Amino acid sequence: MLSLGIDIGGTKIEAVALDQQGDIVYRQRYATEKSSYPIFFRQLCDVIAQARQDIGPVSIGIGLPGTVEVSNGLIKNSNILAINQQPLHAMLVEFAAQPIAISNDANCFTLSEAIDGAGQGFDTVFGVILGTGCGGGIAIHRQVLDGRNRSAGEWGHNVLPRYTPEQDGPSVVCYCGKTNCTESFISGTGLSQRYNQRYHASLSAMDIMAAVAAGEPHAVEYFDLFQDQLARALASVVNLLDPDVFVIGGGLSNCRPLYQGLEARIGRYTFSNTFFTPIVPAMHGDSSGVRGAAWLGAGATARALC
Repeated sequence: MLSLGIDIGGTKIEAVALDQQGDIVYRQRYATEKSSYPIFFRQLCDVIAQARQDIGPVSIGIGLPGTVEVSNGLIKNSNILAINQQPLHAMLVEFAAQPIAISNDANCFTLSEAIDGAGQGFDTVFGVILGTGCGGGIAIHRQVLDGRNRSAGEWGHNVLPRYTPEQDGPSVVCYCGKTNCTESFISGTGLSQRYNQRYHASLSAMDIMAAVAAGEPHAVEYFDLFQDQLARALASVVNLLDPDVFVIGGGLSNCRPLYQGLEARIGRYTFSNTFFTPIVPAMHGDSSGVRGAAWLGAGATARALC
């Protein structure tokens, strides 16, 4: 049986089927219909039906922004507002009449990289997404760790470690309602907003990173702070989980300056006197999320058949 992964984003839905070797044998992309929940749900059913028609029986895994609330099975914390507080998982299982695995898109990214990506061969993988937001996921022995409250890996909504206004700038309220979340500083959005606030500029995160590479003084100065904030945040993960590898994805993962000297900076903030953890860019890039969703569904189907 092939493994169908569906990666749901705010602008597009991607469906990919993997064979047992992890090779992509089917791919379709659709613009996300998100004007209402019924329209969104019908589109997702059509995506599944089309894949079944084209390639036959499949296991199904879905990655999406947000998560399934443990207490009631409803979607929460999604930037696709129409699906929040909706029983998406239960409705899809009823439609498909088979097991369907659903997880956060950062978890799917991490699982993909742990199974056959940059984290392959490591027991404990911490996946880091530095893009518009700041996501994270944990895979242990090639299995996603969701946690009892399905909050495992949500490091972006811990307070930035060792925050001081003198060093890090003014306090900021995150979209989640909490103050000084790590995401507000080290995501692409956070980098851009904080830099522009300090220097009265209007640059995107990628513009800033290009300026760093070109040696522009303000960019180099602020990047030093940004990398230190990233190091503090990753050190807090080391002190709690001590993963075997960090795999970084998202738009900022492609910027070489990000990695230069980062391990030494993290070592300054960890409890141990040594820090040898590899920090590597994702192998599968933008495809990691949908590949992870496919592997997630394959695992759920295999367990259901046992």
